[in-house]
Amino acid sequence: MSTILKTLTDTTFDSVEGYRKAAEKANDPQLKGILLEQAGKREALVTRLNDELHRRGEELVTKGTMTGELHQAWMGIANLFENGDEAATERVEEGEDYLARKYEEALEHSDLSAEDRTIIQSAYAEVKEGERLSDMLEQKYDR
Repeated sequence: MSTILKTLTDTTFDSVEGYRKAAEKANDPQLKGILLEQAGKREALVTRLNDELHRRGEELVTKGTMTGELHQAWMGIANLFENGDEAATERVEEGEDYLARKYEEALEHSDLSAEDRTIIQSAYAEVKEGERLSDMLEQKYDR
């Protein structure tokens, strides 16, 4: 099931970029700090997932997916017309919901090995923390 792990690593890498882009758009210094901290946490998760891919002899994830790149391009255009903090938190919340769904779908695969399931569940727990944080941030900055 390395394909599932690779796909999740790709999507998780996209979330690092999403947090960084959102931090660039945020006006509130506290929000910028939170978003950059989350980018760092997510980057650490990508590193752990990449370590597992490397252990299996798979290619490492070093750039975002085309889907992620397209989303980032759209996000940049949309943010030109929106409040920085509100737009940043909305986009992060959307991205976190998308990422959590990807992990949930992966965990629904009945043919996952016990090892893969454990790796994915551990990563999913971190993703869920980010999703809860993004929900709180969106509520705080939604105007």
